[in-house]
Amino acid sequence: MKFISILFFCLFVCDKLNAQVYPLTGLVLDNEGAGLKGALVSISGYENTLHTDKEGKFFVDGLQIGNHQVMVSLEGYYAQKLLVNIQNRQTSIKVVMKTSDQQLKEVVVEHSLIAARRQEESMNIEVVGIEFIQRNLGGSLMKTLERLPGIKTIGIGSGQSKPLIRGLGFNRVVVVDKGVKHEGQQWGADHGLEIDQFAASEVELVKGAASFIYGSDAIGGVINVKPANAPQKNTLGGSIDLIGKSNNNLYGTSVNLFGRKEHWFFDTRATYQNYGDYSVPTDTVFVYDYAVRLHNRQLRNTAGRETGLHLTTGYAKENFRSVFYFSNIYNKSGFFANAHGLEPRRVNTEMHDASARDIQMPNQQVNHFKVVNRSDYRVGIHQLEMQLGYQRNFRQEFSQYVNHGYMPPVYPDGLSASPELEREFDKRVYSINLKDMISLGNHQFTAGFNSEYQDNVIDGWTFLVPSFKQATAGIFLYDKYKIAERVLLHGALRYDHGQIKMFKYTDWFNSELTVDGTTTSEQLIRANDLKRSFNSLVWSLGLNYNHEQFLLKANVGKSFRMPIAKELGANGVNYHYFSYEKGDPTLSPEQSYQLDLSLGWNEDRWSVLISPFYNYFPNYIYLNPTANHDFYYGAGNQIFQYAQSEVIRYGGELQLKYKIWKSLNAEFLGEYLFARQISGDKKGYTLPFSPPASALFNLTWSPESVLRHSYLSVDYRLTARQNNIVPPEKKTSGYGLINLQAGAKLNISGQQLALSFQVQNLLNTRYLNHTSFYRLIELPEQGRNMVLSLKIPFNISLKQTEK
Repeated sequence: MKFISILFFCLFVCDKLNAQVYPLTGLVLDNEGAGLKGALVSISGYENTLHTDKEGKFFVDGLQIGNHQVMVSLEGYYAQKLLVNIQNRQTSIKVVMKTSDQQLKEVVVEHSLIAARRQEESMNIEVVGIEFIQRNLGGSLMKTLERLPGIKTIGIGSGQSKPLIRGLGFNRVVVVDKGVKHEGQQWGADHGLEIDQFAASEVELVKGAASFIYGSDAIGGVINVKPANAPQKNTLGGSIDLIGKSNNNLYGTSVNLFGRKEHWFFDTRATYQNYGDYSVPTDTVFVYDYAVRLHNRQLRNTAGRETGLHLTTGYAKENFRSVFYFSNIYNKSGFFANAHGLEPRRVNTEMHDASARDIQMPNQQVNHFKVVNRSDYRVGIHQLEMQLGYQRNFRQEFSQYVNHGYMPPVYPDGLSASPELEREFDKRVYSINLKDMISLGNHQFTAGFNSEYQDNVIDGWTFLVPSFKQATAGIFLYDKYKIAERVLLHGALRYDHGQIKMFKYTDWFNSELTVDGTTTSEQLIRANDLKRSFNSLVWSLGLNYNHEQFLLKANVGKSFRMPIAKELGANGVNYHYFSYEKGDPTLSPEQSYQLDLSLGWNEDRWSVLISPFYNYFPNYIYLNPTANHDFYYGAGNQIFQYAQSEVIRYGGELQLKYKIWKSLNAEFLGEYLFARQISGDKKGYTLPFSPPASALFNLTWSPESVLRHSYLSVDYRLTARQNNIVPPEKKTSGYGLINLQAGAKLNISGQQLALSFQVQNLLNTRYLNHTSFYRLIELPEQGRNMVLSLKIPFNISLKQTEK
């Protein structure tokens, strides 16, 4: 209640100071002096974009005194950029647009806003749009983003992967979808993210600690997936995406339809993908010491199906917008049959090899339903935002019942779980985010509140993680202060409280237990009831300095992460890793201190950006391999125990771009990471999944021809050896890969068709990826893969009824 009172007091004070901001009116005309309807207007210092009305007019209320950059663009016209000085009165401008059959206004505005955002944020930010996604389509959105420096993935094939940001992943990276934290079973390396990359309009990546905005789990970074903007007024249109891949014979489509009258709009999408077993450049792999022959060089049982249904509907005016997002993602995919469970020899290869497209056991089925409401309201110097979310992540893993340890040889009748249901997780998540952005003189304050409640229930004939309920809440205050024309200071403070309650789990079968020479038979307790509460205060300080070609960004801050249910209460076999994992209920929250720096220089023909960082964890949570082995639930599996240790991490990224000729560009992207534990049982070792140093060299030719926006691009990625490992990891040899991309836009009947073609791993190189889910069993990555995609947009203007 005290926080709400303070917030309302701030609103009252700021309203009294509203006289410090003034309106701007504008008129956008063509060469003949006629008003242009639907022109897009973006203004620095004003987050929303505007569209001109049918007379070409626009109006903005609430601009601070000083210079503002105004950009106006409309398809078929050259974009216009001008500097407007707002004084202590209403200001009016007139913009005359010149016709062009080549300029695309959305691209110009997007990249200008992206550049401005990079200059105004002290954190290390990368932003990519639809064109980047289409050029680099991978098996998942996270795989697509892997081309960016500092971004890697943990993959289990063509359809499932999760992100690593500077070597941190799982619950150390927050994925935001439509303004709400995406919550699934992200603690597992085999659990992908249920995100439809065709539904992503823009993706913003924050490399480094961002807990002061997003709370727990943002200790390593944030991937913010943004939906498409509301359609322009009086439009009806959409697109059809077609995609095919050669390696796993994937075919798929994504169909989009949107429409808007004056204020009401809708946007729908349906996606379907179907793929078979993927191929690797080898005939034999070794699951530890057992040789597994591959039929047609394909990993048996790695086929999959994926569907995505999306509906967006809402109401939008200049100062108010409320949008509902509905989505349902379903995925069914197989696990590599010879690398799941404790008996890699007991695989019916004849059954699996009969078809490369069927999905046998073991497999996983995941359904993620999500509904989000986002409402924005601008009044005076305030911009109020609210996001309400509900998610249900229902995940099942199926495998034939095989008894291990003291489990009965025949699955008994009468148990609630099916003998084929190995594990089940049913998570429901409720979220609320409130935020008020206040422009007050040279200050831009943001006050916010976040809260989330999770309820996760388990089922199945095996046990790894107990059922739990978790509630978190946090408040924060962030100030962006403009102390000079080229200098911005940032400061943030956040307080969080979290509570997790885990529930007792008892085996459904008896085990023999010997104590003081006496042997008894009883059902063992695998997890006890546990209730833990956590509190944390985090902060962040940043600086931006922009002077002509020079860019300087610095940020220092503290972040935290609550231990998750697996780290606190795991007690079972991880059949994917042939290991026995045990949690520690006494773990304390992770604390992280990080320093980020970015130095950049831009010239007409070249630019360079270097982004070093330093990171210190006093109590990093780590799955520590011990010298003990389990004999109750498997064949003597090594026991891995969650523990904490001091860790230092440092590294950085380097980006260099050079324009050789007008249509030929070169690019270099490099990254390096060093991590070391400086205390604990593994003192002197690195951390799991630490990616090796790598460099990407690119040449892109964009000729001016009858094919608009045509390009031919060559990537050569050189990855170093990774000798800095922690057991049971193995050293990984370096490798080089060549990828090709080509594409163009074709104008057919007034519609622009976007065609793109890729050849991934052009030379069919056999290599091991150190961050791969299957690295421990020496499984090479995908062989050559040709990707062809076609985007067919259509747009129909609706005549507005004149009154």
